[in-house]
Amino acid sequence: MVNKPGRLTGWLGLALIALVVVPLAQVGIYRFVPAPITILMIERLFEGKGLRHDWRPIRQISPHLVETVIAAEDSGFCEHNGFDFEAMQKAAEANARHPGKIRGGSTISQQTAKNVFLWPGRDYVRKGLEAGYTVLIEALWGKRRIMEMYLNSIEWGPGVYGAEAASQAYFHVSADHLSTDQASRLAAILPSPLKWKPVKPGRYVARRSAKIGARAAAVRADDLAACVVE
Repeated sequence: MVNKPGRLTGWLGLALIALVVVPLAQVGIYRFVPAPITILMIERLFEGKGLRHDWRPIRQISPHLVETVIAAEDSGFCEHNGFDFEAMQKAAEANARHPGKIRGGSTISQQTAKNVFLWPGRDYVRKGLEAGYTVLIEALWGKRRIMEMYLNSIEWGPGVYGAEAASQAYFHVSADHLSTDQASRLAAILPSPLKWKPVKPGRYVARRSAKIGARAAAVRADDLAACVVE
């Protein structure tokens, strides 16, 4: 005879482990250990795009890159708790007006949660998990570690992941030697790294890079990267 209450308890226990214990363990470990590989990296590898990924601690990444990605992706990074609800609302309104051109409203914290722990896509399950991981990394990592993980996991071209690999691939310098212009060009291609190039960019990317460079100067002047840059 099947013990239905016992089976239900077992399923609830497995759900608790999957939704609480595993994420807590992952986030706890990655607070101290570099993330070796991500699901996106594996997917791209099977697509034949290769894999170039060289971890660098945040102290070995140029502050110019920190400032430009904040300027380009999330100007309120040091102030919010992982979510920028105003940006989400603006993105939703823009997407409603132009459904064929999807605009994201994710913060750097949300992007880091997705990049490090989850798979690409826009389904509700992944978005829900992303929100949970975002809360955890904000609570357990802090801003400097989040930025460190972000800059080491973000896709910057076919098979190119992280600041060091991108710096070497495009400019033949280490990530700590990136100039403001080089950092601005890297930040400019983040929305579409498989399509856009930071070297000999097209007119649109060149204009976007110049705007990001100007915003980065404001980030620096207003200390908007103070939670990361020492």
